[in-house]
Amino acid sequence: MQPVETQLEESNLLLNQTQITLKTAMAAVESETASLSEKIEMLLAIAMDLQKKPKSSQQLEVAITLHNKTIELSEESYPLFKARALVGKGTALRTIPSQGPELLLAAREAYELALPILEELASPKEIAEAEMNLGLVLQALVPFHQAKMEDALQAYKRSLKTFSGLTYPQEYAIIQNNIAIAYLSFSLAPEKEDMRQALAVQSLKEGLGWITLKDHPQEYAMLQNNLANTLQYLPSTHPVENNLKALTAYDEALKVRTLEDTPLEYATTIANKANLLYNLPDDVEHPEAGNSQNLLKAKTYYQEALEIFTKYGDLGRGEVVEAALGELEQELAAWQDIDMNK
Repeated sequence: MQPVETQLEESNLLLNQTQITLKTAMAAVESETASLSEKIEMLLAIAMDLQKKPKSSQQLEVAITLHNKTIELSEESYPLFKARALVGKGTALRTIPSQGPELLLAAREAYELALPILEELASPKEIAEAEMNLGLVLQALVPFHQAKMEDALQAYKRSLKTFSGLTYPQEYAIIQNNIAIAYLSFSLAPEKEDMRQALAVQSLKEGLGWITLKDHPQEYAMLQNNLANTLQYLPSTHPVENNLKALTAYDEALKVRTLEDTPLEYATTIANKANLLYNLPDDVEHPEAGNSQNLLKAKTYYQEALEIFTKYGDLGRGEVVEAALGELEQELAAWQDIDMNK
């Protein structure tokens, strides 16, 4: 990890650069050498560039300021620019880390203001993107009791009218992943729990059917990891078979999620894999023989995941893994006692 002093210097430099970008953009708006449409397009381009791969919330806040100025300038003469700025604003708002629903509610308002304009003037792709983003916001608002999961699902399904697997495999896979998460979030009667998780598995498999490890590695890894998680806890008369399928899916995800490139995603996946190994017999044909070898493998994964979460300051997940590791060590001690008494 970088020394604290270096991190502070880089943070201050980034903040200064962001403020300079804002001042430069606002100065250009006051210039008389550019037309109104040129000024609007410039503001939109700068705002979208800032929020493409933001390194701080300050960049997103400046992007929102620029989007607001774009909305103000576009109000009467350029409705499509206004709608695009509203969508950009909504995306920036939902990306800023926040503990409460306020930013998400503002994002929802922005998308809902933009959509009628987009439906009249924009391409089907732009409309579908806005619907997908609205679905994400609605889904995030459900825990705050500010939206219903059914509304998020409807937004996703509207976006699928354009984002088919054949023409937009990446977007299609992401939406199917989000739909699966939505299904898993539903609270149903106990007798319907099987259906909820089965629908999630179906959505994840549907998304995976249109993407490949080579062409869409990040989406491929995300769906494989989530498929494995769902299979692992899927109520079934064949739990071992599901766990073996889940194990294969985790290994597929780990072809992309490596310690070098994506350490936190890697740690999450190996921790999930450890959870599975914790309950998987060493010999699936003879489960009565126990799982001491898989427990040892799980211990190694837990230890590595804990080290990574600690290194990167992810204390919440680190505590979960540490607790699981403690339970596993007790289980291993019990197996060692059994072996000693044989």
